[in-house]
Amino acid sequence: MALGVLNPPMKSSPRESECLDSSSTEEPEPEPGPPLKSYLLLSMFTCLCPAYPVNIVALVFSLMSRSSYYNGDYDGSLRLGKNALYVAIASIIIGLLIIAIICVLHFTPMYH
Repeated sequence: MALGVLNPPMKSSPRESECLDSSSTEEPEPEPGPPLKSYLLLSMFTCLCPAYPVNIVALVFSLMSRSSYYNGDYDGSLRLGKNALYVAIASIIIGLLIIAIICVLHFTPMYH
């Protein structure tokens, strides 16, 4: 038997040729966005401070900033990252004040 009988030549449909043609054209790669500044590590560090409602807000802003960045909203990511930074700094200051007040109250002798 001849090979042509066993394996008849396959005709490609117009759809297959369109797919092949479209895959051969290269689309330009999108430009990379600005660097990610979500301050996630700082926000996670502030979770060790005793200012719990404030440091959780910093962590939420940081996570929202990362989400906006990966969705392509670079301006929103930058804005939320700055908010995360400011709230994290406020959390550290509040935490240090709480620690200082507790130390003063604990080590001050009580006179009656």
